[in-house]
Amino acid sequence: MIKVFGHKSPDTDSTGSPIIWAWYLTEVKGTPATPFLLGEPNTEAAFVLTHWNLPRPEFLADVTAADSVVIVDTNNPQELPPSINEANITGIIDHHMLVGGLKTRSPIDITVRPLACTATILHDLIGSDLARAPKAVKGAMLSCILSDTLEFRSPTTTAHDRAVAESLAADLGINIPDYAAQLFAAKSDVSRFSDAELLRMDSKEYEVAGKQLRISVLETTAPQVLLDRKASLMQSMAGVAREDGADQVLLFVIDILNGEATLLVPNDLVKALAEASFGVRVTGDTVVLPGIMSRKKQIIPALKL
Repeated sequence: MIKVFGHKSPDTDSTGSPIIWAWYLTEVKGTPATPFLLGEPNTEAAFVLTHWNLPRPEFLADVTAADSVVIVDTNNPQELPPSINEANITGIIDHHMLVGGLKTRSPIDITVRPLACTATILHDLIGSDLARAPKAVKGAMLSCILSDTLEFRSPTTTAHDRAVAESLAADLGINIPDYAAQLFAAKSDVSRFSDAELLRMDSKEYEVAGKQLRISVLETTAPQVLLDRKASLMQSMAGVAREDGADQVLLFVIDILNGEATLLVPNDLVKALAEASFGVRVTGDTVVLPGIMSRKKQIIPALKL
């Protein structure tokens, strides 16, 4: 049995894509596969599972040398189980930059394409066999694309991502604006999460000028709900950074509807990062970054000290 999983802190793409690919391997290729999660899915991903009546994948803490695995939506060892290089990695399907550090036992199939969403790549790899997929699998695929593209607002969106999403929506009888509004409402409901959980919810590790950073983004249609918590969020950053072995947590609150990010600025390090990276002048404990919506395309490539 092949274990299929995405990255830690699973969003909709890292929750849905393992389900899609495990279905394909099992039902089309005749290779038994099971999807797994490496953490608690965010509120949007949890909504997708409920909306499409999809069983929630089991949690996977680590892998062993006896496990055969396919990795989707990441190729970064820091976002994967601790013993990932002991497992038999049989495939990688991703849309992020190559990080390096994964070790395989033999040559494998690797597909990395400059698209906004892993599920778009899965759509292309599955091809005409997608006609055999149940509505729930197609619904998961549509959800992943709308989530990762922020309903086509993200600069990572390609014409192909949009075309695939529109084709899936037509097939499913889904009105994209209405369904995307449901997704984003679920994504924006963070009331039950602690500050530490929010800071880790959608985050990736990255090094800038020798500083280890946890770069967190929270995409929302109600940014003020999060900004009302900025004092406690900033107070919690030091503890989260210390526990996670980082020098600093960067938190970007992404306003989906207005197409901008607000970066919380708790100290001089973040102030220096903001001013050097985005060409802004910081005068308080937040700074608005117009047009910034993508960590992958606009935030991480820009970071410098």
